[in-house]
Amino acid sequence: MKSVIFFDIDGTLVSEDGFMTIPESTRTAISLARKNGCVTFINTGRTAFNVNKNVRSLGFNGIICGCGTYIEYNGDILLYNRLEQDFCRETAELMRKCGVTPVYEHKDGYFFDNLAPVNAYLEDFLKNFVEEGIDISRCVEDENFMFDKFVVWKNENCDFELFLRETGKNFDIINRGHGFFENVPKGFSKATAIKLILEKLDISLENAYAIGDSANDLPMLTAVPNSIAMGGAESIYPYVSYITTPLHENGIYNALRYSI
Repeated sequence: MKSVIFFDIDGTLVSEDGFMTIPESTRTAISLARKNGCVTFINTGRTAFNVNKNVRSLGFNGIICGCGTYIEYNGDILLYNRLEQDFCRETAELMRKCGVTPVYEHKDGYFFDNLAPVNAYLEDFLKNFVEEGIDISRCVEDENFMFDKFVVWKNENCDFELFLRETGKNFDIINRGHGFFENVPKGFSKATAIKLILEKLDISLENAYAIGDSANDLPMLTAVPNSIAMGGAESIYPYVSYITTPLHENGIYNALRYSI
């Protein structure tokens, strides 16, 4: 029976040390999995433009981006949840009223709000983007401003109750810790994307595997019976069926030995 394997990116496929290193054993493992007939997908919170060539070069059958808001398979777009521009502008105006610091994520790039409070977290974010060659010039006032999902930082004087109450009507608000919140349109997640792929490819749930390293992977990990935690990701150990070795200790290779 054909199996499908879903991979997180950061801390799972690539290192989180700023270098985004991919161990050679990871390349070998994914190549062998595909040769053995497995279907492989990236399943990430990143939007499509932010899945770089180095990661794509590993050779996946498809990518799931933006927490299930965008799905590609063999180069074809299976799903794209396009938010209306008026709704995006209304949301941006709400964020200004709330006094939070947002970054808006679209499949083709990031948008920023030049009127939002600037904090140290945003400054670090922008510094990393510049180092990675990501365009940081796009802003809310641009004619083509739109987003698929967005993140915010909580600020000292913001109206966070207003943020939770109004944003929660249309988005699932995910607390990423340290005052950082990810906001995904209701009805979409890494888990809903897995369900769609299984139905589309006619693969049974019993043959679905997911590999991750952090709490934001739990929707994906708990959606399948064969869930794998990277070594060192102790916080998610209670929720998975298998624990592999750390990334740089042939973690993906050993995970796929368990899978296939």
